[in-house]
Amino acid sequence: MKDTIQRFISLGLGVVVASKEQIEKTVDELVKKGEVGREESKGLVDELMRKGAEARSKIEAMAQEKAGAFRGDNRYATREELAAKLAAVELRLEALEEKMRQAEM
Repeated sequence: MKDTIQRFISLGLGVVVASKEQIEKTVDELVKKGEVGREESKGLVDELMRKGAEARSKIEAMAQEKAGAFRGDNRYATREELAAKLAAVELRLEALEEKMRQAEM
């Protein structure tokens, strides 16, 4: 029984992408074969779903890390940051235009 469960868990990415229905179906098959008891089947499904969610989170974190390394850890500016920078540039432009008008007089 443990060997079968270990093989299922060791699928790794298979558990990550498996739906709850797929996992329940597989566990039901284990119950039918007598490798898992009815009582422990619910706990096994919950455990596999939890491990799948943990693995998914780790994979997402690694992907984010690799994407950050690929970008050189430069993040993209938000709309608010861009709007603030644009406003600052517009103020500087207005100040320079005013200086030019004053210099022409």
